[in-house]
Amino acid sequence: MNWTTTKDLTKQVNRLWERGLILRSVFPEEALFPKRLTLKTPTSSDLTHAFDDVRAWCAALSGMRGIRWISREVRHRVTGTNTYPAEAWVDTAEDAVALIGKTPAWQQFNQIVKTTQQRRPELLAWIQKRPHAALAAYGEWNRYLDLVDWIRRYPRPEVYLRLVDLPGIDTKFIEAHRGVLSELFDLGLPSHLIDDQFSGVNGFCRRYGFREKPERIRFRVLDPKHNPLGMSGHPDITLNIGTFADIRAAAKELPKVIFITENEINYLAFPEIEGSWIIFGAGYGFAALSYAAWMAGCRILYWGDIDTHGFAVLNELRRVFPFAESFLMDRATLLAHRTFWGTEPSPSTATLSRLERKEAALYDDLKYNRIAPKLRLEQERVSYSTLCNQLLALGFEIHECIR
Repeated sequence: MNWTTTKDLTKQVNRLWERGLILRSVFPEEALFPKRLTLKTPTSSDLTHAFDDVRAWCAALSGMRGIRWISREVRHRVTGTNTYPAEAWVDTAEDAVALIGKTPAWQQFNQIVKTTQQRRPELLAWIQKRPHAALAAYGEWNRYLDLVDWIRRYPRPEVYLRLVDLPGIDTKFIEAHRGVLSELFDLGLPSHLIDDQFSGVNGFCRRYGFREKPERIRFRVLDPKHNPLGMSGHPDITLNIGTFADIRAAAKELPKVIFITENEINYLAFPEIEGSWIIFGAGYGFAALSYAAWMAGCRILYWGDIDTHGFAVLNELRRVFPFAESFLMDRATLLAHRTFWGTEPSPSTATLSRLERKEAALYDDLKYNRIAPKLRLEQERVSYSTLCNQLLALGFEIHECIR
């Protein structure tokens, strides 16, 4: 027997809840009720051969609260005239949520809608689009509205998040809820106060005009004549982006060559080379270096791991500095260090459009495991003599080793 059971009817209403249709029905344009449910009823044959089962089915259905039944009278040659449920209707959202035990959640959602209508009606579109997300935010909703009020009062504030001074709200709260806040700020602010260049949680501050913790550039001076701070030796210097970008004002002479390496020991042990600095690591985050316009006049050489991600990082560097060169990231270096081959945990399969021909060929061999599965040669495993010989081959004069 495939008659609709009480459990089947409850599942139908639950699906309406899960799809957000019951919650959205609070908005007049998305009216849902009264809602007819699917009801499969006994056949004439069932009345003849399973009459007791049919009576039990009718009794079970009649005990359901929140369902309005439309019955029909059936005259049967064996069982006589009887009345059976023919249609099942849920007349109101209140009936529906009572049926599936969601009355408290329904009341919370209505409170969110009512409060938003009173304080920030422009946010109702977000609630209508994402009703379950709004319901999940019930405990924080008033704080969300407080923050929208604040950003409207102080658009593009140019302050750190720490300076947002509202009851029950601290920096960690804002940082933890940047995803939802970004969607609400987009609705609550005029478009000219939103910087569309930035998006996502990482772009939250710049999108809405908050100050960010400055990114920092760490570099070593490999030639004392090019020391921007006038310090002796080969200082290890860390500057924020702005200071690094404006270093031309302080430096007597800027470097002609910039090396970039991802390994700290290689960075610290890099040999002294006239007219050069070395920058320690940036991973995929080379955007910070783009603020240093003076670097466009330097020769830039990048040394990373010989693996798929190493080439992906090189590809990203060339998005900022198209003229950047790679070194010690070639097939000869890889094959000469077979003893030190390792395994790359999660190789990249991205298409890299900024690699030179030989780089691209080696990247493809690594990506498609043509040399060895998930092959990786970490840069710190390249011998120091290989580094020195490569630098000499590139035309650099090595004065001494940095100890």
